[in-house]
Amino acid sequence: MEHATLHSFDLKILREYDIRGTVGINLSEEDAFLLGQRFAYRMHTEGFKTVCVGRDGRLSSPSLAQALINGLVQHGLEVKDIGIGPTPMLYFAVKHLKTDAGIMVTGSHNPSQDNGFKMTLAHRPFFGQDIQQLNHPIPTYTGPCGFVEKVAIEQAYCDRLLQDYKPGRHLKIAWDPGNGAGGRIVEKLIQSDRLAVQSFPINTQIDGNFPNHHPDPTIPKNLQQLIKMVIEKECDLGIAFDGDADRIGVVDGKGRILWGDQLMILWSRNILEKSPQATIIADVKASQTLFDDIKAHGGHGIMARTGHSLIKMKIAETGALLAGEMSGHIFFADTYYGYDDALYAAVRLLNILHHVPYTLSELYDQLPTCLNTPEIRIDCDDDQKFKIIEQIQQLLRQKALEFNDVDGVRLSTGDGWWLLRASNTQALLVARCESSTHEGLERLKKNLQSYLTPFGLKIPE
Repeated sequence: MEHATLHSFDLKILREYDIRGTVGINLSEEDAFLLGQRFAYRMHTEGFKTVCVGRDGRLSSPSLAQALINGLVQHGLEVKDIGIGPTPMLYFAVKHLKTDAGIMVTGSHNPSQDNGFKMTLAHRPFFGQDIQQLNHPIPTYTGPCGFVEKVAIEQAYCDRLLQDYKPGRHLKIAWDPGNGAGGRIVEKLIQSDRLAVQSFPINTQIDGNFPNHHPDPTIPKNLQQLIKMVIEKECDLGIAFDGDADRIGVVDGKGRILWGDQLMILWSRNILEKSPQATIIADVKASQTLFDDIKAHGGHGIMARTGHSLIKMKIAETGALLAGEMSGHIFFADTYYGYDDALYAAVRLLNILHHVPYTLSELYDQLPTCLNTPEIRIDCDDDQKFKIIEQIQQLLRQKALEFNDVDGVRLSTGDGWWLLRASNTQALLVARCESSTHEGLERLKKNLQSYLTPFGLKIPE
């Protein structure tokens, strides 16, 4: 590839937490090469020289990864190419191989024609202004080229996933990586004698066409195949992953979905047994029942902005031992590294189920209850979504209504609360409502709709 001196990024792909676009429309190999150049320049300015590169199973990922590596190597970096696998394996590789940085080529849970890049530098997330600065021109590089080395990391990663694992009573588990990048790791785990569970895997073959369902476990229809397997095989639970396996989805033995905040109750209780008064972080979309449960078990709960990069920074700031998002990004920082790893989260869930006298279905029945909507996604143009949030915030202030603005608007009423925030990864507004009664939930939805109507937006049926 020629040096693309006149090439520039489409600014829409430079998002808050990562770079993400549609291949052939606003994302190309030229963008990948340019990213390699500019990321290398940033590394040189900070005195760094080694970087891991991984990729997911999308059809466009091999060529994008190669163009990225070309840009990095031509600008003097030493690249460790770990090949195909989940995003948390890339994070692990940075730790295990002791490199200065890592770049993952992945479209995460986005449609199959999308792709992008998640980055880490100096063991911290690379996001926000870091990403925006990649659009700035850099001087011509005149130094020596670097080199690339292919490194096999799968076995070391699997060994680390199972390091904290303690099998106990018999469990039957259905697995669904959704033909995403975690498929081979799931296969290696269930083939390991150390896992010691009876497994029923589906969709483990990595296929960027995602032929069976879209790899996003936060959408109920994407879990139907897993639920069917759980019921047919009488499994204790089913575990699903998104396209790059940094988000987890779980269903119990009755086929009921456990959302991120419900799972966080189980993990937080487990951690607080060992580390009383620990700090635990959940994002602004989480149920109030989670924060109440953390407090009831002696912990300190913090409500944080949604976003994996922001959560990681909050963990570093507060020393939290656990953090989680409704979307299934889960961060263990007690005996693990504090990054979002859905495969490790699965192992930690199995650890609990091996050693409690309850099935997951029985634990589900014991969880605090309230009525809430799942994550509601409202299509909204990228150019408008943040402006709409600002205008609604201004209107609420004019009405002298108190609300939490840590991330969008979380407004509490006598019925409960509703949330509206702008997605940082898609052209969406994201909403959620929670109440103790059906009538209260309906009133909350109507109240939220009253703020959306002036902008021509409607809560989907």
